[in-house]
Amino acid sequence: MKSISCRGWLFSFLMFAVLRFAVATEAYDIVVYGGTSGGVSAAVQAARMGKSVVLIEPGQHLGGLTASGLGFVDVGNVSTIGGLAREYFHRVWKFYQADAAWKMEGRRSLPGQHKPLPPGEQTLWLVEPSVGERLFDEMITEAKVTVVRGERLNRQTGVRKDGEKIVSLEMESGRIITGKVFIDTTYEGDLMAAAGVSYFIGREPNSRYHETLNGLHIVPPSGEMPRQVDPYVEPGNPASGLLPRVNRLAAEKPGAEDQRVQAYCYRMCLTDVVTNRVPVPKPAGYDEGQYEIVFRALEAGLAKERFFKLSRMPNRKTDSNNHGPVSTDLIGSSSDYAGADYATRERLAREHELWQRGLIWTLQHHPRVPPAVRDYYAPWGLAKDEFTDNGNWPWQLYVREARRMVGDYVITENTARGRDAGTNPIGLGSYHMDSHHTQYIVAADGMLATEGGFFEKVPQPFPINYQSIVPKRGECSNLLVPVCLSASHVAYGSVRMEPVFMVLGQSAATAAAIALDQNVPVQSVPAGILQPRLKADGQITKWP
Repeated sequence: MKSISCRGWLFSFLMFAVLRFAVATEAYDIVVYGGTSGGVSAAVQAARMGKSVVLIEPGQHLGGLTASGLGFVDVGNVSTIGGLAREYFHRVWKFYQADAAWKMEGRRSLPGQHKPLPPGEQTLWLVEPSVGERLFDEMITEAKVTVVRGERLNRQTGVRKDGEKIVSLEMESGRIITGKVFIDTTYEGDLMAAAGVSYFIGREPNSRYHETLNGLHIVPPSGEMPRQVDPYVEPGNPASGLLPRVNRLAAEKPGAEDQRVQAYCYRMCLTDVVTNRVPVPKPAGYDEGQYEIVFRALEAGLAKERFFKLSRMPNRKTDSNNHGPVSTDLIGSSSDYAGADYATRERLAREHELWQRGLIWTLQHHPRVPPAVRDYYAPWGLAKDEFTDNGNWPWQLYVREARRMVGDYVITENTARGRDAGTNPIGLGSYHMDSHHTQYIVAADGMLATEGGFFEKVPQPFPINYQSIVPKRGECSNLLVPVCLSASHVAYGSVRMEPVFMVLGQSAATAAAIALDQNVPVQSVPAGILQPRLKADGQITKWP
């Protein structure tokens, strides 16, 4: 019996080894982790350059925020966007030229956020979530990219390295995928972190990069929180405690470092078409005390339209984003997200959803909300034909900022202001330096205030240097990071736009293919080869 048992154990071991080897033979030239808009661009470009490529998406849907409610696309100067990003938004324009695209209203002229491009290059920066996803899927299919959905990286032990090189990724399911070059296109930078690459979460001190907008940043009251919003549970009584998510500032000085990041929200897709509208009921777990800040802001005179945007999309839908100091952002609840495990992230995402569902119900139904405000929001509900496998709620939490790589080159406020150009540009940034608030605080006058927000124009489009998307030399020689790239908190506020992620994803894949062809680390990709290829593919890297 003992001999049979040993033979059985040996047979089982050998079978396990054979099966594990079979899984490990799932090999590609380029592995892209994260099906965001930048990930789709990276995968398509890699395929167009003749490389075998796999796009791994932890969820079930491609396109990231561009396909998850961010339909009113922030871009800055549209003339800075070329390559696959320009191609994608031309497809959006072309889609809405057909009468068949208009199912909930007659075809109409759409308001443009930006100056139109020449004939043949027309773009549209307004897109319904389902259309956005459909167009990403089309590009992936046309490029014959292998897509793996529903597989999350084992962040503890799933990255196997041989010296400075990543060899393979193991998913939580045990699935192993090998590659020669890897691209992290997640919003969180999970592959980058698991590979041992340097990163930072939070706000650097102003002194680190000689900036003016970094670190603790108290927002002037003008244009934000109305004055006379009391922060205490019992107005005027500090002993009663603070309202939820309100902090006292101790000895922190303006410009000081901390680990806070700007607030997150869901970009809700709403509609006022009765036949396509899903009412938002009072959510389970609703806590009226969480909305005391809403009631007090209304009493203090916050305008009714400031609680969330109703930016119009085709087919009488909206991209409903944060629009003020008391809005869809769950201010103060984002800083723990980036480094958290998957279960904690899911809990935080549910808290954000509960806040926003509760906010809609409160504004539409609560007796402490003035009738004029209730009437303003009453017509709106979730779009029945969007996010149909998720209760019509967006799949993707808007993670505006998480980990940011710290490379040999860091994009800073000085870069955005035109004081530091770099030498090897792979794209351009042009949007304002934009950070949402990080926390509520008790101001010096004892009233409620916000902290962390800024919105500063850049003088002109600025270059994004290639060295900002590769790790420091000596850390990882076959990884590119075009989304959680090497940028300070301030500069990331400009770079973090979806079209820019698409540009950088394409440039990262171009560099990955060249690194393979030249047999060099990603840090050593020759600019003399990279730059002509970027130009040939329509990328715009220099501003006249």
